Amino acid sequence: MDKDRTAGSAKQVKGALKQAVGKVVGDAKLESEGQAGKVQDSIGGLKDTLKGK
Repeated sequence: MDKDRTAGSAKQVKGALKQAVGKVVGDAKLESEGQAGKVQDSIGGLKDTLKGK
């Protein structure tokens, strides 16, 4: 598994919390920060696919 995928998964958990809090308090910046883990996880998945894993 690619290191971006592992780190992205961890950030996804934190990001989900940030997203939820951002929605509740109406903070768009906090909400968008919550998306970062999904992006990194997707990049890691793409790298895994290209490597054939």
